[in-house]
Amino acid sequence: MLAGQAEQAPVSVSGRALRGGRDTVALANTWVVLHRLSRESSGPLDSVRSDGRGRYRLLLRNPDSTSQYAVSVWYDSIAYFSMPLNVTGRPVHVEDLIAFATTSTGPPIGLARRLATVARAGEEGTREVLEILELENTGLTTRITDDTLVPTWAGAIPSTALQFQGGQGDISPEAIKLVRESVLVLGPIPPGHVKQLSYGYVLPAGEAGVALPIDQPTRDLNLLIEDTTATVEAPAVQSLGVQTIEQRRFAAYRAGPLAAGDRVTIGLPRGKFQPQTLLPYIIGLFAVAMAGALVWALRRKPLAPSAARS
Repeated sequence: MLAGQAEQAPVSVSGRALRGGRDTVALANTWVVLHRLSRESSGPLDSVRSDGRGRYRLLLRNPDSTSQYAVSVWYDSIAYFSMPLNVTGRPVHVEDLIAFATTSTGPPIGLARRLATVARAGEEGTREVLEILELENTGLTTRITDDTLVPTWAGAIPSTALQFQGGQGDISPEAIKLVRESVLVLGPIPPGHVKQLSYGYVLPAGEAGVALPIDQPTRDLNLLIEDTTATVEAPAVQSLGVQTIEQRRFAAYRAGPLAAGDRVTIGLPRGKFQPQTLLPYIIGLFAVAMAGALVWALRRKPLAPSAARS
């Protein structure tokens, strides 16, 4: 604390820890932890065990308006976090934290929504793509895996995709990886609300279109394409007009529900004109012209001696 800065009264943070499943019951005598979430100093601040009814009360001393805070509960090898807390009011009440037993089997994880944003071609003609997906666990347990070859969920991306990178969401980028043309999720997926993950990749230059693979049932598909002259083919596709997002204009489309194997294609206009792309053709034309001149010279009749002397 800075010199001369008045010490603030502690803020009470309270809520309930529950165990979900067929019936939701109190999660008694489990550790509940209050965390600071900031780039400068993240870590636990206070901890307490829940009582017989799953209730807990933590103290946040000297709250910092530039930091975020969250509460977590640990159950069956998995930590469950609350949404970021608003500490401006006193006291702070946290929404119920619901934990679940873990298992590596169960009903398939569903793809509730898939959003793909395709940017305009850059200077090199490549296009950046950002995909945001919402996964839904309809079971009663948290899906986990301890085998990197058996993910909790997997989905396909275009075969031409380059520079794949996991993004931010409910699932950590460290728990997402690409194997051939499949995105593998190795992190836990609990039941309840949909869990969001994101990833990005680049489409090569010169592509006249891209096929978005649909390898599993997809409830909703949304497309945002910055090239507003692009065309989209998909089952029951609907055009939603042009939308402005952060001062950029995107043609919006919606389709779904989709079945595994449905065909979704995006026809893209050619990228920006690049003079250097004409160089191979110029060299080729020059070579043809030189060859033609050589043939003409070889076929020309030789001059008579008198004409040559003249």
